[in-house]
Amino acid sequence: MKVSRRKVMAGALIAPAAAFAQSGAQKSPKLWSNEYWAQKGGVKLYMFRKRSTPPRPGEKTRPVLLLIHGSSNSSRSSFDLATPGKGEYSVMNVFAQLGYDVWTMDHENYGRSSQTQANSDIASGVKDIQAGMEVIARETGQQKVHLFGESSGGLRAGAYAVAEPKRVDRLVLGAFTYKGDNSPTLAERAKNLDYYRTHNRRLRDRDMIRSIFTRDKSGTTDPAIAEFLADEELKFGDQVPTGTYLDMTANLPIVDPKRVTAPVLLVRGEYDGIATVSDLTDFFSQLPSGDRQFVVLPGMAHSVVMGLHRQTFWHVMHSFLSMPSTPLG
Repeated sequence: MKVSRRKVMAGALIAPAAAFAQSGAQKSPKLWSNEYWAQKGGVKLYMFRKRSTPPRPGEKTRPVLLLIHGSSNSSRSSFDLATPGKGEYSVMNVFAQLGYDVWTMDHENYGRSSQTQANSDIASGVKDIQAGMEVIARETGQQKVHLFGESSGGLRAGAYAVAEPKRVDRLVLGAFTYKGDNSPTLAERAKNLDYYRTHNRRLRDRDMIRSIFTRDKSGTTDPAIAEFLADEELKFGDQVPTGTYLDMTANLPIVDPKRVTAPVLLVRGEYDGIATVSDLTDFFSQLPSGDRQFVVLPGMAHSVVMGLHRQTFWHVMHSFLSMPSTPLG
């Protein structure tokens, strides 16, 4: 008996060149967008959606892509940042143009979502995604989505894929870390482990945001992008939760590769100081699906979303998400 992987709705997608041509444009394309709220108990979670056109009853289904942010910045500054004069940096804009129904969300204690006394660790992030998925299912009619997470967002996305395997179509993990072996960034971060254990907030000021793009290798990101990002994020204050930092320095591994049944793309910037090749190779080798890829992006550092060569990230993710169905014996 032959089993076929779930077919990607490739008919709704366009060739990447058409969208990537916008990467140097001064104005973002005109796209439809809307805001939503998910409810996790008493916590309200902000969600944002972009598409090339408004949803219409009876239209052909298009693939849903949910983007999960990392430890230091909220969703829209991570994936929908306006950068006047610097070209296109919005992953939401690019993938909406490519034919995806693109969503993102602020985790508890980030951005526009509820502010509580919790430290917003990875387990909390999984519950956030579960709540957000109910909104997506209601609005799109789809029970299964493509999922991308960067850095600790990758840990959230991977842990969700383990908890809810039937809700994940294809999984993309950027700047992911498995056990954290030989990671210079995590070794430096671990010096503050006692602080993370005893405090639920840490400082995230303009200098800290700048350091995200310089700590691995200067010159891999336009310095102006850090300023645009800081301008947006500091509207929400200069404090963010410690939960993901605590998990990444004291509680790895968070995601068991043997329990990730979805097809997986691992994406690592060449100079990333948090995700070593050996650590990711270990994770990759244990994934049960034969439908898996591990790609190193040259000239990139920790954030493949914000790098000068971000178009290569767009290309490899779109190629993976739009891969044609292959019968499996």
